[in-house]
Amino acid sequence: MIRTFFTTAALTIALGIGGAQAADAGQTGQFTGASNHVTTGGVEIVKDGDGYIVKLGPAFFLDGAPDPKVGFGTNGKYVEGTLLGALLSNTGAQSFRVPAGLDIGGFTDVFIWCEQFSVPLGVAALR
Repeated sequence: MIRTFFTTAALTIALGIGGAQAADAGQTGQFTGASNHVTTGGVEIVKDGDGYIVKLGPAFFLDGAPDPKVGFGTNGKYVEGTLLGALLSNTGAQSFRVPAGLDIGGFTDVFIWCEQFSVPLGVAALR
């Protein structure tokens, strides 16, 4: 018989309890630039039927990059395999549907991610 023992701290990390709140409908954030890029504006996660949509606000701005995409992260770190799609424009409102199989419950950040160079261009902590 194998027993599994979790300390309170390990269980807190494993379940995402405490610390930054996980992504859910109604969560919002403000972008800050990363990797010497200027990224500003807001983001919101909204419920749409059985799924979710990530909405970049009308004031969204990215100073430019070769391969900018929207994705998720946790505690300031991008999570591979969470890209939702390429930016339609470096400015203005845009929406990205979250694929049905992607559980957003554990994510705390929305990233603007350069897939070509594997670097963050902007990060918005969700609250």
